[in-house]
Amino acid sequence: MKKETTILTIILLMAAGLSGCKHSAATIEDKLVTIDVTAHHPEKELILQDFMDVEYIPLETNDEFITQGGVMAIGNQYIVVINWNNDGNIFLFDRHTGKGIRKINRKGQGAEEYSYINGIVLDEDSNELFVNSTSSKKIFVYDLAGNFKRSLVYEEGTEYLNIFNCDKNNLIGYDTSGTYKDGENKGDKSFHALISKQDGSITDKILIPFDVIKAPVVKEGEGVAVGLIPNILPSRDNFFLVETSSDTIYKYVSKEKKLSPFIVKTPTEHPVIFLTMGVVTDRYYFMETTKRVFDFEKRRGFPTSDLMYDKEENKVYDPTVLNDDFVKKQTVVMTSKTFNGEIAACQNLAAHSLVEAYENNELKGKLKEVAAGLDEESNPVIMLMKYKN
Repeated sequence: MKKETTILTIILLMAAGLSGCKHSAATIEDKLVTIDVTAHHPEKELILQDFMDVEYIPLETNDEFITQGGVMAIGNQYIVVINWNNDGNIFLFDRHTGKGIRKINRKGQGAEEYSYINGIVLDEDSNELFVNSTSSKKIFVYDLAGNFKRSLVYEEGTEYLNIFNCDKNNLIGYDTSGTYKDGENKGDKSFHALISKQDGSITDKILIPFDVIKAPVVKEGEGVAVGLIPNILPSRDNFFLVETSSDTIYKYVSKEKKLSPFIVKTPTEHPVIFLTMGVVTDRYYFMETTKRVFDFEKRRGFPTSDLMYDKEENKVYDPTVLNDDFVKKQTVVMTSKTFNGEIAACQNLAAHSLVEAYENNELKGKLKEVAAGLDEESNPVIMLMKYKN
């Protein structure tokens, strides 16, 4: 499915200034799936419920728990949610009922406080929250009551926009410091790495082979436009690792520290087209392409398109996935934020839209039941897409 051109992710003016062991990748086998990102692929329509289990969680709404519903993490007990306006609020909701459990806010300029939230890792085994604050170049660690425990300082020269829970001792992150080194030789630099949960040191480097850096950056005069492409995608307790400088997407099995090629895209130039992963089921591999183009006059660029590989048919499609719980079926985004465990991905459903659909008798099943208890001022409903057993 083609998407509208995306709005600029980051604009900077160059005049203002720009501010363990290595893993060896397995040899690419002949049977490895190759995706032609420049080809016109046939369209295919799918019903979400035919291949995923769907669960709806209405987030409790009261004077203390009012949120825009930006889901940061989902565990067995909790859903961690923030607002997008950088107010510093972190909400913990019950994973199964959506009941509000706790609101935490440690925003500030102190040694135990974050200035901005770029991401949150929930570790229910240690009852800890890891709050990534790129502007502070730190990861702040709190218990689930919001009490400060420690801070993990980035190693010098690194910048982690996204981090995820990898194992008992480590986070996994992608160093974005190479963004403004487009066209340069990477040398022995490794951008994917394991990060100690205790002190923030790099405990292991995950080396993806390539020579020249290809970043999602477009420059024109003094203007610089930067697109955001997910470099780490959780999937069933493993990860897909995307390196924009490589034409290969790798699968990383964290328990075995094993890196193996998963999908190869055809090389592209003028413009470069990047490929990243979305939800991956036993049959369907959902992907997203991003073109490295940007219109500085219109301040828009990095257009994206959806692709899907059907393993059973050994064919690539332009997919449309529809939610069958809407009478007028709504499109589902399969390249949204992915998770580990039983949950493949989630999507935020606005309460006012659900209320309108309910009043017009346009909902079915469990979603209709959930919408019956909402009003237009309610918090969003979180739709969980889970792997079928």
